[in-house]
Amino acid sequence: MLRTSTVLLIASLAPLAPLAAQAPRTADGHPDLSGMYDIATLTPLTRPANLADRKSLTEAEAQRLARATAAAKARANDKSDPNRAAPPAGGDGSEGAAGNVGGYNALWVDNGNGAFKIDGQFRTSIIIDPANGRMPTMTPEAIKKARARAGWNRPNRGDAFWIEANLNPGPYDDPELRPLAERCILGFGSSAGPPAMPVLYNNLKQIVQTKDTVMIFNEMVHDARIVRMNAKHDPPEIRRWTGDSVGKWEGDTLVVDTTNFTDQPALGSADRNLHVIERFSRIDAKTLLYRFTVDDPTVWTAQWTGEFVWPATESRIYEYACHEGNYSFANILRGARRLEAEAMKKQAK
Repeated sequence: MLRTSTVLLIASLAPLAPLAAQAPRTADGHPDLSGMYDIATLTPLTRPANLADRKSLTEAEAQRLARATAAAKARANDKSDPNRAAPPAGGDGSEGAAGNVGGYNALWVDNGNGAFKIDGQFRTSIIIDPANGRMPTMTPEAIKKARARAGWNRPNRGDAFWIEANLNPGPYDDPELRPLAERCILGFGSSAGPPAMPVLYNNLKQIVQTKDTVMIFNEMVHDARIVRMNAKHDPPEIRRWTGDSVGKWEGDTLVVDTTNFTDQPALGSADRNLHVIERFSRIDAKTLLYRFTVDDPTVWTAQWTGEFVWPATESRIYEYACHEGNYSFANILRGARRLEAEAMKKQAK
């Protein structure tokens, strides 16, 4: 079922100043950002290559995108053929969960029903700087690390490639070597952030605001970010999964400065040198404007900035039981040992 809150996302936004002035405020006079928000959107982080330098879609293009997405979801949710054959052992190697063996079906997909709209325009990407809507070039060292990661953890192979490549450790030698999202430590796709990104499902955010602290609660994996207002950052030796967030008010805008990340932040490719500045401001009583700037000089050759809207929703966050039902690790490691044994038999011949 399509959420009406997401349909409202692509509705036309009225002039900002009068409505922002009517938005609720706290006892100390600051805008009250508390509430539940659904950030699901079809607008991608980076601009598709076929849109080149176009910053926005026309009304007709945005409607076609919404209709095409709805039709694709409807087709994916059609009744399955109960007599269909099983996928080949190890999958067929195509895109999809575990080489297309299977994973979440379309019932779980809740990535929005349309592109978001700011200043009367349907945006083609969340990134607004660089102007081409794409991330800056990565540094040579970051490219080298990315290639190493791709070679170390190649999914959907169905063989013990790490034995053939003599990798030590291999990607399945220890459950703690598996990706953080797979281990339910952080949500995938930087869903908790910072920066907080829309992903395939579970896109609800809850803000709880007090004078001294702001909590940003994430539906995915229930990551909770605590923003300490008007504080100093912790010493650099203290590292956190979602960094150390310190906030301040600049007029009616909440500015959150986050540093002190671990070696593996939620933001893909980033490292411990990641520095994120987020800006939360009200467009109207039911919509926030979320803008962020990413700076990681060891990964990207320049800073990059994005923005999108956070529409309020009547939906609620329910229990997200990730690791409690994650029984796959025993079989992942067991399967790896079997593939290793088969590979070693071949080498012995």
